[in-house]
Amino acid sequence: MAEETENENNLVPAENRIIPINIEDQMKAAYIDYSMSVIVSRALPDARDGFKPVHRRVLYGMLDLGVTSGKPFKKSARIVGDVLGKYHPHGDTSVYDTMVRMAQDWSLRYPLVDGQGNYGSIDGDPPAAMRYTEARLRKIAEEMLADIQKDTVDFQLNFDDSLQEPTVLPTRIPNLLVNGASGIAVGMATNMAPHNLTEVIEGTIAYIDNRDIEISELMTFVKGPDFPTGGLIYGYSGVKDAFETGRGRIVMRAKAEIETTKSGKEIIVVTEIPYQVNKAEMIKRTADLVHEKKIEGISEIRDESAKDIRVVYEIKRDANANVVLNNLYKYTSLQTSFSVNNIALVKGRPQLMNLKDMIHEFVEHRHDVVIRRTKFELAEAEKRAHILEGYLIALDHLDEVIKLIRNSDTPEDARVGLMERFGLSDIQARAILDMTLRRLTGLERDKIKDEYAELMKTIEYLKEVLADEALRFKIIKEELEEVKEKFGDERRSQIVHSAEDMRMEDFIDDEEVVITISHNSYVKRTPLTEYRRQGRGGKGAIGSSTRDEDFTEHIITASAHNYLLLFTEAGRCFWLRAFEIPEGSRTSKGRALQNIINIPKDEKIKAYIKVINLKDKDYLENNYIIMCTKKGTIKKTSLEAYSRPRANGINAININEGDQLIEATLTSGSSEIVMALRSGRAIRFNESTVRPMGRTATGVRGITLAHEKDEVVGMISVNDQETTVLVVSEKGFGKRTDIEDYRITNRGGKGVKTINVTDKTGELVAIKGVTDEDDLMIINKSGIVIRIGVESLRVMGRATQGVKLITLKETDEIASITKVDRQEEEEFDGEETENQSENSSSNPENEEQE
Repeated sequence: MAEETENENNLVPAENRIIPINIEDQMKAAYIDYSMSVIVSRALPDARDGFKPVHRRVLYGMLDLGVTSGKPFKKSARIVGDVLGKYHPHGDTSVYDTMVRMAQDWSLRYPLVDGQGNYGSIDGDPPAAMRYTEARLRKIAEEMLADIQKDTVDFQLNFDDSLQEPTVLPTRIPNLLVNGASGIAVGMATNMAPHNLTEVIEGTIAYIDNRDIEISELMTFVKGPDFPTGGLIYGYSGVKDAFETGRGRIVMRAKAEIETTKSGKEIIVVTEIPYQVNKAEMIKRTADLVHEKKIEGISEIRDESAKDIRVVYEIKRDANANVVLNNLYKYTSLQTSFSVNNIALVKGRPQLMNLKDMIHEFVEHRHDVVIRRTKFELAEAEKRAHILEGYLIALDHLDEVIKLIRNSDTPEDARVGLMERFGLSDIQARAILDMTLRRLTGLERDKIKDEYAELMKTIEYLKEVLADEALRFKIIKEELEEVKEKFGDERRSQIVHSAEDMRMEDFIDDEEVVITISHNSYVKRTPLTEYRRQGRGGKGAIGSSTRDEDFTEHIITASAHNYLLLFTEAGRCFWLRAFEIPEGSRTSKGRALQNIINIPKDEKIKAYIKVINLKDKDYLENNYIIMCTKKGTIKKTSLEAYSRPRANGINAININEGDQLIEATLTSGSSEIVMALRSGRAIRFNESTVRPMGRTATGVRGITLAHEKDEVVGMISVNDQETTVLVVSEKGFGKRTDIEDYRITNRGGKGVKTINVTDKTGELVAIKGVTDEDDLMIINKSGIVIRIGVESLRVMGRATQGVKLITLKETDEIASITKVDRQEEEEFDGEETENQSENSSSNPENEEQE
């Protein structure tokens, strides 16, 4: 009783058992613990195997349950239950959803689970309940679990300390890059894009071969993300940022084709959509936008998808399919973006990783796995060799061993006797006692000897592997090659390198246009269809309404999306996109060039070059610009030097005093050049005789002038023998001559006669390279234009006078000539100032004159 009272007196009073804690500190500590738990154990993947704990547990649980690729399917509920009960003590939904996603070929680039039953759809349909579906591992998942039983990775206790689970998988596949990952933690998130297995393995092997490899070199192997749903990666800058820094915005586009139905209607057919886009939701949203009139030109949307995606947009007859498609890209999820944020756990800590970092972590992990596997296999081999050594000793003293065993009272006596008599270890003695009698036959004895000899070779090799790092990396490379052979495939996502984000030209029809530049630098573009072909010798149609002192000097036929490189007489170069030129009717004056580009007021455009693309490296490096001046200087420079547009232009050529630039042409580097003089002479020489120079060089002599007042009127480059040389004089005479009539001479000579210059013909004003497929547009100083087919001009001798191409009034002269690519239509609508007259048969002046 006294003892009980004493115990009661020793009890601490209730108020003293409560420890006061600052609630702010307690909340901080609790929230930090929670945050770390979410970061490390839930939301972020491990950089080594690319898995979060839930993925790892599902795959390991399936291996544990024996549902490998060669075994029958098992109910998903059974798998989920097993994973929950053994490794993942959370909701069954999280486990089933993870397993479902790993089975969907539109979610994972390389699915890891082979699902049977309804696993949802790209339209966002949910999967069937787990009691209805079945699953098993795919072969590729087995590569991620390979060698897990060989002590290749660390294991930890599960939630109730009753089982061991792996902390990481010994994957042979760089899963972090191949399948990507996404997750939202506390204070950070990750969003990694999937990539092509073949490319990633090639990049990894390149990294193993050269640890100092630059990211730019790795990018020659790993071109960019490769999404399960295919589509286009639109623009490369986001991919480059993601690879170099770990962060970048990748623009994805659907793959769409414009087709024409049998009834002549245009349709847009979408066969691949961007990654993570819900197809049904996308179609519904597009229909809403059409209904709200935010997107116009679509008459019907149909989803014709079966196994493959096929979404059809019917275009109204008066709408342009290209413009509709670009509006779909702009306003709907036919174009969307993937924001890369490569955060993964490196040694348990979150880290932002670039391409090289991710490959490095995988290679280091794989190296560690190979070392641990080799050590395990060596230990196992040595254990087995030890037992075989015991067997061999026993077989060498067989009669004695049998006698010793027979004379022993108990197995224990026999074991001790064997150890003492033959110097065997405990393990060897036990193994001998466990031997079956059949192992004593001659054949079995040979098998034991052969096995022992083979094992010694294996042990020697494994020790060599452990001693030689180069050999270990060779093994890693061989295993990667094997994986590539088994599972590698073609890219699904196409990369469109030259794209920029939603450019102006995407909303403009890429039609053929005629660009006219007047003597006083007024410019306009007109659809080519406004000019109508006429017969040779016609009066022409009104080409432009100009002031008395102005006339059209240049006529350029181009596509609306082409670049124009404009060269001034002073040798400066300016850039202009054809669609940036204001549209005008055939008779309108146009707009002053100074209002469109920053050209100095005292400089005039003398030459132009139409360039298809300024982004394609091959195109830029394999094409050249050749320029010539009035005084006969010629200069050649790589197109690449003119590929970076500047608002104020750049110096294209150094012009000497009293000279000016008159012509520039685009060549492939192997053309022949023909230059013509006002005095009626021309020279032909190989372009290769002019070496490429820098942008600011002056050039070399191309042709020698006939006299002081003589000057160069033009230059052409010829690439094929079909091209004929067309020369035109100021009074409307012209003729075509075979290129072979001009013999090839050295650059800088005086040339040969190209047209017989008389008072009737006037001096030479133009030279063009033409074929029968071309049309000719001639404009005179009073603004009259005629368009004739070149085939109506027959080829004649070099020294002849030619035929009349256009009938001029007494005071009029030819201002400009250009050739036009033949259109499919033979006739274009257009007004004529007078009825077509004077054809070649009725006009004696049109006959060839010697």
